[in-house]
Amino acid sequence: MEPTTDRTRFEVPLYTVAEAARIVAVPPSTLAAWAKGYSRRFADRATVTGDPAVTCLPTDRRADPCVPFVGLAEALVLSALRRSEVPLQRIRPALAHLQREIGLNHALASRRLYTDGAELLFDYGESHADTPDGAGVRTLVVVRSGQRVFADVVHDYLRRIEYGADGYASLIHVPAYGHAQVVADPTRSFGAPIFERGGARVDDVLQRFWAGDSLDALSAEFGVPVDQLEDVLRVASRRAA
Repeated sequence: MEPTTDRTRFEVPLYTVAEAARIVAVPPSTLAAWAKGYSRRFADRATVTGDPAVTCLPTDRRADPCVPFVGLAEALVLSALRRSEVPLQRIRPALAHLQREIGLNHALASRRLYTDGAELLFDYGESHADTPDGAGVRTLVVVRSGQRVFADVVHDYLRRIEYGADGYASLIHVPAYGHAQVVADPTRSFGAPIFERGGARVDDVLQRFWAGDSLDALSAEFGVPVDQLEDVLRVASRRAA
């Protein structure tokens, strides 16, 4: 039985696909494939399909928010796996095995993925060692001091997730920035990225800067150090380029 859960993290659509993609730092087309599934046809080989891997709620219009907070956390985990350079189709069978073993819905957004996932994926890789899928999974896990742990590229993203008392993701430290402390918290600003210090919405601060306010003035008003404002501005400028 799953623990008692704050269902708002699962049932309230907070993000469009494009917004979720921006927060977890992947192309919108990639997140759309994770959220909606995909079917790719080729002239010289069989069609390749993939089921949705990120929670996406039904909407009346394509432009409406459809990704709840738990889906954002799932997308962050998938973005970590993507950075391991193992194709997701090689990892999908292992993720299905992991979800069965963990025994929870939304296993990618659960604390048990962080605590037990490396062990479970290692075992899967060992039991499928003679297959391409098993070989791909084994690159996600390393053995250190006799323990099976996630490779650094995966662990660095997983540690950005904080978990609530129910064991599911409750806050995400947004990975797009070098040192600006920006979080996505479903209990504040409808989950939009905010500065951890002061709680100002990142988009609101950027709009004020582009409207002519100086960084020093914004720092004094919102309580955010200038170097963090500069970091956020650099990221926003790269996206706009």
